[in-house]
Amino acid sequence: MTQSPVLSSPGSPMSTSDMLTRLVAFDTTSRNSNIALIDFVRGYLDAHGVAYRVSVDRTGKDKANIHAMIGPAVAGGIALSGHVDVVPVDGQAWSSDPFVLRAQGGRLYGRGSADMKGFVASCLAAVPMLKAAGLKRPVHLFITYDEETDMGGARRLIEDIVESGLRPEMCIVGEPSLMQPILAHKGRLALRLTARGMAGHSSEPGKGVNAIHALAEAIAYVAAEQRRFAAEGPFVEGFNPPHTTPHVGTMSGGSILNIIPEHASCVMEWRCVPGDSPQAEVERLRRHVTERIEPAMRAVHSASGFTLEVIDDIPGMALDGDHALATLTKRLAGFNSAGKVSYGTEGGLYQEAGIPTIVCGPGDIAQAHKPDEFIEVAQLDACDRFIRRLADYLAT
Repeated sequence: MTQSPVLSSPGSPMSTSDMLTRLVAFDTTSRNSNIALIDFVRGYLDAHGVAYRVSVDRTGKDKANIHAMIGPAVAGGIALSGHVDVVPVDGQAWSSDPFVLRAQGGRLYGRGSADMKGFVASCLAAVPMLKAAGLKRPVHLFITYDEETDMGGARRLIEDIVESGLRPEMCIVGEPSLMQPILAHKGRLALRLTARGMAGHSSEPGKGVNAIHALAEAIAYVAAEQRRFAAEGPFVEGFNPPHTTPHVGTMSGGSILNIIPEHASCVMEWRCVPGDSPQAEVERLRRHVTERIEPAMRAVHSASGFTLEVIDDIPGMALDGDHALATLTKRLAGFNSAGKVSYGTEGGLYQEAGIPTIVCGPGDIAQAHKPDEFIEVAQLDACDRFIRRLADYLAT
């Protein structure tokens, strides 16, 4: 574990709302570097004598994770995990500067306040309390980059955990769940589907291959699959909706109206319930375009066809309701039950790496990615109590 040589923040305790004010002020939209925020956190941890490891992205300069440990510097204990990248505000109608935290009516407004700098702020504000708690087992703090894109930060952090040997026994991911424990979430596979045609004059469509038309046929298949899943399943109780959902999010192609478009592409996803394989769904799509669409394209131009490129593949998460982590999290959060959600988290990656994981964090996912994103102050208070109870548990 290392400590930064530069002190970039005072050592005095900070409230969760004060910490959130500092974190929101960093524009850590995923396309940007997060190094300024990470340097602030490093300075804060240094001021409180907390050791940590830093793992960087492949460039070595644009993005970084922090793995901090409070208590014994040994494997075991419980990790509290949160990402600090946020989605863009471009084109959104905000009532105030999205990177200046605004308090109004018991709410704190700002980009990332709910998703999920609020949880990270609560964890960091708790550092002095955790230091004084006499922990017998460590609290790990995972602070990651690029969750909103390909979850590259968590993947890199897991590599660093394997290298260090400082693996927590269990992990709590603080995505917004209104502090309700979440046992399971869907997996997600994102795919870029590209059609290659042959250009020509639009007055003679038979002498070219219209890539947009071909892509539209493939998109029609995806729409039909969406209806099939809704009607036939498989269905898994507790998810909303309780079935796999395919979705096309963006598409592009063509240049001007009187040229047969040579290229067209779309980006799509499957959000799969446990037991449904996204890889199998990719192969179903591949067979459809190979058998139903490409023959007519290649009859005109042999080099035309489709390319399927997997952008990312995020595993689902499923924790047994009787697992010790589920029992503990319900007790710490004051809930008698646990739920399932359709959005994805880094929890599936931690679970895949052999770390039992659950989701439980402040704020409402309904606020995520929207203009005037906010978190209720009461939710941050509940999270602060949750972490204090966790400290008491790890001190016994």
